[in-house]
Amino acid sequence: MKHARRRQSRLRTRVAGTTGLLTLALGAGVAPATAAEKSAPAPVATAAPPRTETPPQPAAPPAPAVAPAVAPAAAHAAFPDPAPIPGQLTLPAPTGRHRVGTVDLHLRDPKRMDPWVPGQQRELMVSLWYPATHTSHYPAARLPVSRQVLPGGVTLPTTAGHTGAPVDRKAGKLPVLLYSPGLHGNRGQSTALVQDLASRGYLVVTIDHTHDSADVLFPDGRHEVNTMPPGSKSSRTIAIRAADTHFVIDQLAALAQGHNPDVEHKPLPHGLSKAVNTHRIGMFGASLGGGSVAAAMHADSRIDAGVNLDGQLFGSSVDKPLDRPFMLFSSEHHNRDTDRSWARFWKNLHGERLDLKLRGSGHNSFVDNQVYFRQAPGAFGLTPPQLEQILGPIDPDRSIEVQRTYVAAFFDNHLRHRKSHLLDGPSRHYPEVAFVR
Repeated sequence: MKHARRRQSRLRTRVAGTTGLLTLALGAGVAPATAAEKSAPAPVATAAPPRTETPPQPAAPPAPAVAPAVAPAAAHAAFPDPAPIPGQLTLPAPTGRHRVGTVDLHLRDPKRMDPWVPGQQRELMVSLWYPATHTSHYPAARLPVSRQVLPGGVTLPTTAGHTGAPVDRKAGKLPVLLYSPGLHGNRGQSTALVQDLASRGYLVVTIDHTHDSADVLFPDGRHEVNTMPPGSKSSRTIAIRAADTHFVIDQLAALAQGHNPDVEHKPLPHGLSKAVNTHRIGMFGASLGGGSVAAAMHADSRIDAGVNLDGQLFGSSVDKPLDRPFMLFSSEHHNRDTDRSWARFWKNLHGERLDLKLRGSGHNSFVDNQVYFRQAPGAFGLTPPQLEQILGPIDPDRSIEVQRTYVAAFFDNHLRHRKSHLLDGPSRHYPEVAFVR
């Protein structure tokens, strides 16, 4: 038994060390959901042990490498979807009937000071993903991270989103979905799911929680990293994220009224303000981002439905009644039978509630790491046994397909009133999904 524990410890250390650069590049909070998160450890120069949600911090941030915020107004050149180049990672294409547009917004809250850096107003970067048209005239967006090339020349993928493309008016008014990433996570860590939801007719807003995230790029060239002090409580982190979410919804409401909330007042995609439907709002998140959804719903009654993707819960939201629809979606070994925070929260859910388990999955199966690790294990120094321990045996493309299907079905039901029998119980088409009763 002692030898087995030593082997497991060596494996965890190996995984932490080899995935450090991707954590830096993507800001992925991907520690196991059942980790004790009573406080967040201090930033470190090397990768943190895998049973916390603290990624490594850069000694000196690299120069930003991001796509332009919007295509030049006078541009006439076509921008077809780029073909993958050798050594480039890829994400599964969206499955909805719409092409996808995206735009980054820089938001500043004049009524709130930054909780992590004294003397500064709270600033956020968000990305809006939406159904688009005429996308061939707009460039494909990169992931919103500072480092695009990983060890061995492996390049991060371009996305299916086209920067600044006009909104597809045929999609009508767009229900809003808010996304919060894992602890120290970046708003680009679940792009496979986000861009698919946009292709199905949603306006998906991904949020970087500044100074919690390990990697936030601002238009003026600033590169903000994690500055959370040692001993930061997860309950406080979640409360701050709930306040961030409330502010973002306020800015979307202003956008729907014809205002431009971007600090630099950059040109917005044509048709965006008329497409925003703030009367139908859902929220989802992965890891601690999933654990933040309940707190955000308690803080803002405008959020109509929530989805937690394998995130442990912290703070008072665990024990507060919630009368709106909520779905828990867990990895193989994490659900309310193994997580007391989920069990307590479940008893306080008084709207429609679902507890699903994705068989064969790991905690990293709920972010894009599941794709990247499988495509280029050598870039992260991972062996097949290590991959299976981190991700589980489920095929990443199948895992993404299942998550896309069930998350969309849940929000379609509660934001669009499109009832799906898929959520009634086990399906022979998706045997990987277990309903925890």
